[in-house]
Amino acid sequence: MKKKLISTLLMGAMALSLVACGGGGNSADKDSTQAKAAKSGDSNTLTVWCWDAFNMDAMKDAAAIYEKDHPDVKIDVQETLSNDVQTLVQTYAMSGELDSLPDIFLMDDQVFSKYLQNYPEVFADLTDSGINFDDFAPSKVSNSVVDGKNYGIPYDSNTVIACYRTDYLKEAGYTVDDLTDITWDDFIKIGEDVKKKTGMPMLTNVQGEPDLLNMILQSAGISVFDENGKIALTDNEGLKEAMNVYIDLVNKGILQEQTDWSGYQGSINNGTVVGTINGSWICSTIMSTDQEEQKGNWAVTNMPKLNDYQGATNYSAQGGSTWAISSTCKNYDLAVDFFKSTWDGSTEFYDQILTDLGAIATYLPAADSDAYNKPSEYFGNEAIYSKIVSYGSNIPTINKGIYWKEEKEALGVALSQIIGGKADMDSAIKEAQSTVEFNVGQ
Repeated sequence: MKKKLISTLLMGAMALSLVACGGGGNSADKDSTQAKAAKSGDSNTLTVWCWDAFNMDAMKDAAAIYEKDHPDVKIDVQETLSNDVQTLVQTYAMSGELDSLPDIFLMDDQVFSKYLQNYPEVFADLTDSGINFDDFAPSKVSNSVVDGKNYGIPYDSNTVIACYRTDYLKEAGYTVDDLTDITWDDFIKIGEDVKKKTGMPMLTNVQGEPDLLNMILQSAGISVFDENGKIALTDNEGLKEAMNVYIDLVNKGILQEQTDWSGYQGSINNGTVVGTINGSWICSTIMSTDQEEQKGNWAVTNMPKLNDYQGATNYSAQGGSTWAISSTCKNYDLAVDFFKSTWDGSTEFYDQILTDLGAIATYLPAADSDAYNKPSEYFGNEAIYSKIVSYGSNIPTINKGIYWKEEKEALGVALSQIIGGKADMDSAIKEAQSTVEFNVGQ
């Protein structure tokens, strides 16, 4: 009966995942995930779940470094879609079959705390592991901390950066210094002038996606959840101020909304906008263009801050992921030693994945390495990676709650209603509050 329940849960989980991903992926993605979940009986083999070639290659590089000094150890990296990781963690937790989990798995930062709170039995406590969490940006570490205990090892940088075309700015009489350490009011004035002189909007974003709004909120230390984890949108003056900034950007044509992610990428690569504000991983999108004239004409700086709002900064976070060790890891000490020797112990490793993969660290000591201080030809021969790592230490830590997905969807609808003239701000926020409360049962 128990096996039948697990099989049913797995089939449902995978069906949902395939719908969410359009049924795509290679043949490895479509193999039986239950079979993939089975662990090796060898205590010197660590199984790892993660998604995308980018993440898999980074983990394989770490494995190669560790295996070189530990030839009896095997790090078995298995491709598992992000949605599959989430549904399988839930499935095995609900069924009590925790032994079917891998030794190590990657979790999206935006949902890590949700799964940690709902299924704490899945995650190994790393607090006293010897991993130095002070080596990582505090805001990144906070995604995997509950009651003062650590349950995750930070991976990629989710530090927010502002990227601008310096040739467009020059045409309008500005430099990137004019857009550094400024407020949103300053930015809007510059944006209006740049658009008047060049015809170019300053920023691009996907319509109905409140990612930029959430970046503004975190940069000012504003949470949309109360201390008990309940959604707190109504009577949230910080939220209203941040929404007013976003709406002003759209209404004045300073921010151009795209219909989808493809349009967002295209607006950057085709040179129809001056720049973008996003997680530092956006650098790879910028450098992926085949437009030769863009090479050397990009610059990186920090984002604008929320005017005179108390506690406002020019730093925020967006996206990213974190490694976890399962509570049933067959060799916890080996897994910890692996991380201490690579992800939390080797700037050479971070130099390698930066150089080979473009993977930017949230590991603070990496900022001092040669690779991170090497000038980037694409970004005006500036050492942007060292700058990005230094930004990470300044990001405010906020209570992100566990219902990030529900909050994001509701705020996206609210923004669209206000901008489209279908609702005023107070009524749109009130509706968003009710929607989240209904969806999460609060």
